[in-house]
Amino acid sequence: MFELKGYTADSNPENSAKALGKEMPISPKLSREVCGMIRGMKVDRAVAVLEGIIAIETPVPLKRYNKRVSHKPGVGPGRYPKKVAQATLGVLNSAIANAEYKGLSKDNMVISTITASRGRVTPGHMPRAHGRATQWNQETVNLEIIIEEVE
Repeated sequence: MFELKGYTADSNPENSAKALGKEMPISPKLSREVCGMIRGMKVDRAVAVLEGIIAIETPVPLKRYNKRVSHKPGVGPGRYPKKVAQATLGVLNSAIANAEYKGLSKDNMVISTITASRGRVTPGHMPRAHGRATQWNQETVNLEIIIEEVE
């Protein structure tokens, strides 16, 4: 019915807006945790949460791979991934701008779909002793956000 161009989910173009961030140089693990944290939130609340993460006030709870991670107040094991929050906020602001361009109200928009998938790996190396080198690759992430208007 609808044509998919690089999006994992289908949405009604009359009451939704989309944004896509391709090959962002951020951590795939932490971006997955941030996406899980703000999925289903109202857009205004999600922007406030992401700004709180950037300001190191709101911790992101780590659900997977959280051994030896210090506990944060009221959350449990968690971190403050500033770089991931800034990238996610940029894509979310793009989706909000797309919604306002379509004439949709920002006040009753909800994040219906937010996914973080691994992008291409930029190969690199780090020099070591005795003329050796170690792989030092840069992982990238593709972020997809779809926000929908609810009554």
